[in-house]
Formats: sequence, C-alpha cells, structure tokens
Amino acid sequence: MTPFSPNIVTDLRSMWQYEFMRNAFEAGTIVAIVAGIIGYFVVLRRSAFATHALGHVGFSGAAGAVLFGVNPVYGLLLFTTGGGTGMALLGRRASTRDIEIGTVLAFMLGLGLIFLSLYNGYATEAYSILFGEILGISSSGVLLTFEAGVLVIGVLLLMYRPLLFASLDEDVAEARGLPMLVINLVFMLLLAVAISFAVQVVGVLLIFALMVTPAATAVRLTKRPAYAILVSASVALFSIWAGLFIAWYEQYPPSFFIVSIAFVIYLVVRIGPFVLTLSERSGRFLVRAVQGRLPSASVPAVESETKP
Repeated sequence: MTPFSPNIVTDLRSMWQYEFMRNAFEAGTIVAIVAGIIGYFVVLRRSAFATHALGHVGFSGAAGAVLFGVNPVYGLLLFTTGGGTGMALLGRRASTRDIEIGTVLAFMLGLGLIFLSLYNGYATEAYSILFGEILGISSSGVLLTFEAGVLVIGVLLLMYRPLLFASLDEDVAEARGLPMLVINLVFMLLLAVAISFAVQVVGVLLIFALMVTPAATAVRLTKRPAYAILVSASVALFSIWAGLFIAWYEQYPPSFFIVSIAFVIYLVVRIGPFVLTLSERSGRFLVRAVQGRLPSASVPAVESETKP
C-alpha cells in the first residue's frame, strides 16, 4: 500500500512510472468511453439483462479458451458474439427478449461448467475474468482494446440515427421500414465486443455497473441523447480514473472502487431531487412557524363536526 501525499501531481507521476499502471489507465480510458456510449443505448432499449447475460456467457468462453490453451479474450469474443447473435435472432424485439436471453444464458453457462470440469489445472486466467484484472493488462492488450473500441464507436456513428430511432420506438421504426432485425443484430454484436473488453476492467460479475450505471445516471440528468451520451461516458471515465487512483494507495481490487464510485454518483443523482424537495418543504414550514402563520383552524373544525 502506497502512502498518500497531498501533491496529486507527484503521485500521478509516481504511479505512471510503472508500465502496468499506464496500461491500466490507457485501457480503462478506452473501455470507459465505449461503455458510456453503448451503455446509453442499453438503457434506452431496456437491454440491461442482455448485458448481464453476455458477461456470464463471456466467462464460459474464457473457460473454454483456457481449456484449449488460447488467450481468454478470444474465448470471450467468440462466446459473447455467438450469444449476442442468438439473442438477436431468437428475440425479435429488444424489450421483450428476456426468455430468449435466459435460454441462451443457461446453455452457455452449461458449456462453461463442462470446460471447467475438463480442465485439470487451476484456471487462474478464467477466474480473473469474474472480477476483472485491469492491473494485469499488457501493452498488446491495450492495443487490442483500442482497436476494438475504434471499431465499436465507428459502427455506432454510422448507425447512430436509425439505432436511436429504433431504440426510442420500435413499432414506429418498423412501420417506417427500418430493418429492425439487422439493427438489433448489429447492436448485439457491438455490445458483445464492448463487454468482452470491459470485463478486463471490472469483471463479469460487475459488468452491469460499468455498462448500465453511468448511462442510468445520465438519463436522469438530461433527456437530450447527445448530452446523455457525453454525461454517461464522463461518469464512466471518472469512475475508472478515480478507482485506479484510490487503488494505488489501498490494497483492495480496483474494480471495487470503480463500481462503488459509479454507484455513489447514481445514488446522489437518484435521491438528490427528493432531498432538495424535502429540504424546501421543511424550510417553508419553519418560515411559516416563525411568522406565526401555521394552520390552526383545522383542530376546532374537527371538534365542531363531532359535536351533536
């Protein structure tokens, strides 16, 4: 555990002297931007369960990759893209796809169990996928994450308008002649790729926090799509940077701090308006009490009504 110093600039220079910290910040930045952008459409399309399911499907792929001596990232990509394709083809509409998602998830988890039971060694690489290993990302992993991020963002830019239209109202978009099957399939594939690299940061079990929580925060702050995407990416980026910075001084996993920061931000945005409204009402009540204008005629009125 590194002692904290009041000079943040010095601390940043100190931690960036190490290659594993530079790789963590670089990969985390890419993942945060991609997760923030695609996460907005996940929330808009009500596909949070699909995100959660694809993360677990990816774990099965990582287990299979370890069994055959392949990089777990490739197993993640293979299984998440296959699972995403199956979910898109089996379920026509994004908002009513829970049964198909659950069916694909159950089958993929069964394959993962078989892979782990056939592996005779200790599958450290596969198990690290559960909680993330951002501090273990190599330079080649950063490059691969960057290439995947550019691909996902590039395709999202190309299909931004039809995807936004289809996400807001599937019925109207279909009536206008948009190819809903193609849009759903491409989006699920992009989501699968994004999840495959995001699990390196927070892991399968916590992927929901990074892919959904920043976007859920954004849609509560603004209704304009461009601003919501910007806020979502900013929240995800701040959560990862702050989580890595805190983890430099503490002995706990960075993924814990990342998801905790994202959750706290969402909680503040979620209950903030309620607290403000309550404080305003309390303030008005106190002002009326001080001025002696509290409603006092209600009690006698009740008593008079009870008299014969």
